[in-house]
Amino acid sequence: MEEKTVEDDPVCLVFIPALVAILYRLESEKGSPLTELEVHAIRDKSVCMSMPYSAALAMEQERGYRDVRPEHCWEDWQDAREQLKND
Repeated sequence: MEEKTVEDDPVCLVFIPALVAILYRLESEKGSPLTELEVHAIRDKSVCMSMPYSAALAMEQERGYRDVRPEHCWEDWQDAREQLKND
């Protein structure tokens, strides 16, 4: 059996709980859309951990929805908001 390396399965950041769930809850509590500055501040204060990409992908599939990516949290949150409004 061949041993996996970091190059085969890179490490990524995973928010616990999912950042999209945190943003959704805080926006609902606020009663109006979060600003880009608020989204970045929430991201920066949220708990995350690093894990192999394959484990993060498996966790996402089990959860049933995608989380926002830390480096694209504003753009991903805008897409998620639209989808959540339509569900």
